[in-house]
Amino acid sequence: MLKVELPRSLAEAVTARLREEIVEGELALGQSLSESKIAARYEVSRTPVREALACLALEGLVHTEPQQGTFVFTINREQFALMSETRSILETAALRLAMERNRTGLIKHWKRLVGAMGVALREGNAKRYSRCDSEFHVALFELAANPFLAAAGQSFSAKMATVRNRLGSSPEHMERSYGEHAELRELVERNETSLAAQLLERHIRFKGENFWIAAKVTPEAKPSRVSGRMRTARSSSI
Repeated sequence: MLKVELPRSLAEAVTARLREEIVEGELALGQSLSESKIAARYEVSRTPVREALACLALEGLVHTEPQQGTFVFTINREQFALMSETRSILETAALRLAMERNRTGLIKHWKRLVGAMGVALREGNAKRYSRCDSEFHVALFELAANPFLAAAGQSFSAKMATVRNRLGSSPEHMERSYGEHAELRELVERNETSLAAQLLERHIRFKGENFWIAAKVTPEAKPSRVSGRMRTARSSSI
């Protein structure tokens, strides 16, 4: 049966675009978000914008402060370490299930993605590398065939990608990251589940510290380019 792709609602379209702007760094961490300005920029009413912000709040990408407004999330070193700890628990569980239930599929996905990461690394394309990095880890949840585990991982995947795009783009970090992803693929090919799980845990839990060192700035102070102007956290609304 031919699957019919239904058009997205305005709220879904606005949600997707705002999520992309946050994840890709077009909106700064801590940036104030104005419903009216976003509506004017997207040429929509404020209703879909309000719905989009509510959806992004559930993903942890924005938060509302009473009598102050809505802001892009911020994160500090300790919070990122805790998020990495949680992520390592979920992803190592997903890895074990994926290897048990669909190791062939995992090898296929990871071989393609590691190849694409290598190309992005050689070209110095940090954004493309980061997208492949995200897909590499998402594949674990898709192939684990456990929707509850996938939902748990999805709950902060966009936030993780946002931080990765801002702090993980140095050439040194990408070189180390690529080596570990390639090694993970090799361990899965050899069916070394325990070794792969150990490496994955180290890769996730100890990379956070390197992110901060490589970036040399805190994510709260990271500037972002919006509509041709440089904005810093909470400098003005958009």
